[in-house]
Amino acid sequence: MREFARGMAMLGGGFAYWPKRPGLMALGLLPAAVVGAVFLAGLITLGAFLPGLTESVTPFADAWPALWATVIRITIGTAMVGAALVLVAVSFTALTLLIGEPFYDRIWRAVEGDLGSHDLDSDYGFSQSLRDGIVLVARGVGVAVLGVLIGLIPVVGGVLSTVVGVMLTGALLADELTSRALTARGIAPAGRRRLIRQSRARVLGFGVATQLCFLVPLGAVATMPAAVAGATLLARSLLDTADGGPASR
Repeated sequence: MREFARGMAMLGGGFAYWPKRPGLMALGLLPAAVVGAVFLAGLITLGAFLPGLTESVTPFADAWPALWATVIRITIGTAMVGAALVLVAVSFTALTLLIGEPFYDRIWRAVEGDLGSHDLDSDYGFSQSLRDGIVLVARGVGVAVLGVLIGLIPVVGGVLSTVVGVMLTGALLADELTSRALTARGIAPAGRRRLIRQSRARVLGFGVATQLCFLVPLGAVATMPAAVAGATLLARSLLDTADGGPASR
């Protein structure tokens, strides 16, 4: 739990960059606000059509007693909403990082510079961001499908689906957000995964904290610049741990 809490605290470290670099952090709000508005409209539309959707996928329940038909439709509707939230979280992150690459590149470089790393030569450009975004969304679809299946479990399905969705989505977000600082040091995806495995609880703590902030209304927009800054701190701590440096003590 200590490592998990440490990871959560690193998102707080990202928020601490607001008073340090207010103008730069504010720039990070722009792409997040644009993408957030699009996804908010999508969620509102889903909410409006959700009763009809649940009825259309459960025609077999029309002949059931009203109570049981309502229970199964609420269960399926809850699973659909959970899956949608997972897809929104990963898609929001992927698309925001893609269109806001110039802004977020400046944020993580500023964090690195403040910590003494001024000469990083990153080749993380638009094409790499696009590839990673596609992979992130594909993995998010898998998590969403798993969430729907878990959500169908009677009684406890909704709670289990939410917990599993937050945990797995948090892990995906942390992986994606740390990729810039690690790629800048010439670390390939396989190496990134190895670093994450060595400090899994810390990475998960950061990712879960980020995902929970994303679930708050307008939280994704407000959190995105801090998440980029915090992920840079997290990436450095992963490297320190692997090297036996300060972060491992």
